Amino acid sequence: MSDLKVAIAGAGGKMGAANIRAIAASPGITVISAFDRAGAPAVGRDAGELVGIEALGVTITDDVATALAGADAILDFTAPANSVALAKEAARRGLIHIVGTTGCSEADDAAILEAASSARIVKSGNFSLGVNLLLGLIKQAAAALPGFDVEILEMHHNKKVDAPSGTALMLGEAAARGRNLDLKTHSVRVRDGHTGPRETGSIGFATLRGGNVIGEHRVILAGPSERIELNHIADNRALFADGAVRAALWARDQQPGLYSMADVLGLN
Repeated sequence: MSDLKVAIAGAGGKMGAANIRAIAASPGITVISAFDRAGAPAVGRDAGELVGIEALGVTITDDVATALAGADAILDFTAPANSVALAKEAARRGLIHIVGTTGCSEADDAAILEAASSARIVKSGNFSLGVNLLLGLIKQAAAALPGFDVEILEMHHNKKVDAPSGTALMLGEAAARGRNLDLKTHSVRVRDGHTGPRETGSIGFATLRGGNVIGEHRVILAGPSERIELNHIADNRALFADGAVRAALWARDQQPGLYSMADVLGLN
C-alpha cells in the first residue's frame, strides 16, 4: 500500500511543527503539503527545514486548495472556524480529517458532525494514549465513589486561548458519564466572591495559564476523610502528534463518520 499523503494545517504553529516531525519519522505516511494563514512567517519555507529536520521538498503555502490537491488526509490543530471550513473541504473531497482543535462551539461541532457523513473525521481534545486511558479511570472512579466531590485543575502555556482546556472538558465528561449526569448543568467554571457552600454533585474546573507549560491535568476526588488524585503531565508535544499520526493511519481503513481517539485505540 502506498504512503498516506498528508496536508499539514497551521504548519507554522507549535503543533504543526510537531506533526511535520512525527510524520517524517513514521513509516507509511508522508507530508505532501503544508499550509498556513496568509502572511504567516512560515509561508514560503520548506516544511522540513522550518522544523529543524532535513528538507522535505514541501514549500508551505497559504493556498488551501493547492495544499489539499492530491492529499489523502489533513492534520489540523488550528482554530474552530478554520477546522469547520477544513471539515467541509474534507467532506467535499472525501478526505481523512484529524482534528485536534479545541474550543469548538456546539455549532462548530454540529458542522463537523455533518461533514463526517462524507469524510472520515477523528476529533479529540487530546490525542495522547495516557489521557485516553485516564478517561476510563475517571469514569470508573466517579461511578464507584458517588459521594466524592470532583474537581479538575488544568494548566497550560500563556498563549492558549480557550478555557477550560479541551482535555479538562473530556475529563469532566468522563466523570459526568460515570454518574449519569449532564456536564452542562453540573459544571462550575468560575468561583468568585461569596459563593456559598459547594453544590452537591457539581464538577468544578480551575484554569491556570503561564509560561510554556504544554499541558498538566489533575482530577481530584475528595471524600469526607480521604482524597484521590489522578494526574497527567505532557512533557512534549510529540505525544499529541504521534497520536494524530496513529489516528490518520487508522482512519484510512474506516468508513465515513466521526470518530474519537478512544475508537482509534479500541477503548470504546
